[in-house]
Formats: sequence, structure tokens, C-alpha cells
Amino acid sequence: MATVCYPSSGQVTAAFAAVAKYYGVGVDICPPRRGNRKGVVEKANHSAAQRWWRTVPDGLTVVQAQSGVDKLSLRMDDRRRRIDGAVTTAGELAAAEPLLDIPVRPFPAELEVERTVSPQSLVAFDGNLYSVPPGLPGVQVKVLHRLGEDDLRIVTAGRAVVACHRRAPRGAGQTVRDDGHVIALERAVLSSFSDRAPCKTKVRKPPSAAALAEAERLREGPVAGSSAEQVVIDLNHYAAVADRLRSIPSPKQEESPK
Repeated sequence: MATVCYPSSGQVTAAFAAVAKYYGVGVDICPPRRGNRKGVVEKANHSAAQRWWRTVPDGLTVVQAQSGVDKLSLRMDDRRRRIDGAVTTAGELAAAEPLLDIPVRPFPAELEVERTVSPQSLVAFDGNLYSVPPGLPGVQVKVLHRLGEDDLRIVTAGRAVVACHRRAPRGAGQTVRDDGHVIALERAVLSSFSDRAPCKTKVRKPPSAAALAEAERLREGPVAGSSAEQVVIDLNHYAAVADRLRSIPSPKQEESPK
């Protein structure tokens, strides 16, 4: 309800009012504290939009699916209704309503998503990749797509258009590149190469006098009276401790009944 009207006042939002005006329909808001009326509307939407789709097998063709929807619509049109004491059906009521023709193009709503430019100067959208000019890796951009149009635009945070592409089918896994972007990217890559002389190899320098003195001290052994000479490891003591530990029963053996 909040996407259509303000729940506190019941007034239609400006955004949805434009949609209703475009399709030439009226908006009837369910009054508050009318659970039965609201439940009937939601149940009809549930039957048309969810219940039937759960019974559709995976291998059904588009023609067979459309035939199933038509049969469901006929059954829903046969629902009995009582209007001013007269018994009628939902289909008869719908046929008597003066409906306008549906516009050829959908309402021009614009989808806007935020994306990050990859190091390859590509932007992901709906399972495809679209190129942008080089020099924007890691930059946050926005992808704009208007319903009913075949093109999409990529803009910066300041709404500056940096790319415009023909939209590929959703989930096709295509990489759409602009010829100008490809040329600019090649130039940027080639310009990073240099004709300067290669770096010099590492020069091996002989050890200094201090390093030689330290090496000689290590060869002579530890200095007398140092802490290293006071450390004595007795392997016999280690073996005795290990034998004693082997004879100690484990906790599971102590808990087992005799």
C-alpha cells in the first residue's frame, strides 16, 4: 500500500498517480478496518499470480503456458457476484466496464542501479558486461535503463553520461564494448610501455668487516659464561617421564566399569 498511497491519509502518491494517468485507470483504495474486502482482493491476486505458477511443469512451452492461463481466467470469470440484488459473474462485470486500450509502450519508469567499474573498464548489469572509457577502475557509477527502451546509459555520480549501449538480453553473459572505448583502452595500455633501458641487475657486494667479525664469532662457539652454556638437556630424564606417562590410565579407562 505504501507504494501506491500514504497509509495515514489514503491519498495516492505522486509517482503512482503518474502511472494511473498514463494507463487511464482509477485507483480505489481499500478503506481501513475492512479485512474482508482486502482479503478478497489479495486472494484473487494470489490465485492469478502464484497458485497457478506452482503447478506449471518445467518442460512446458510458452503456448501451453498461455493456454493454462486462459483456462484459469475463464474459471475466475465464472465466479458468482451479487450486485444490487442481481446475480451475475465476474466476467460479465468486467465486460460491462468501459476499459481503455492498453498503451503500446509501458510506463517510462527508469531503473537505476549502482555498480563499480572493474579493472578492465567493464560494468556488470543483468548478467552482461558493458564497457566504459578507461581510467575509471573502482569508480562508483550508475546504470540507467528506462522501461520500453532498448538502450541503457552509464553515468557518474554527477549524472555525467560516460557510456550508452544497446542492452543485451538478460543473463546472456555478453560483453558489450564500444569501438571508441576499445581504441582508448588500447592506447592507454600501449602508452604505459616505455623504451627506457631496463633496470640494472642487483650488484653483489662483499661482506663488510662487521659481518666478517660476526661470522668468526659464531664459528668460535658461545662465549664462556654465557646463558647458552648453562642450558643442559638430559634425555634420560625425558625418557623417564615418557615411560611414566605410558603407565597412567586414560580418563576413559578410569571411568569404565570393572
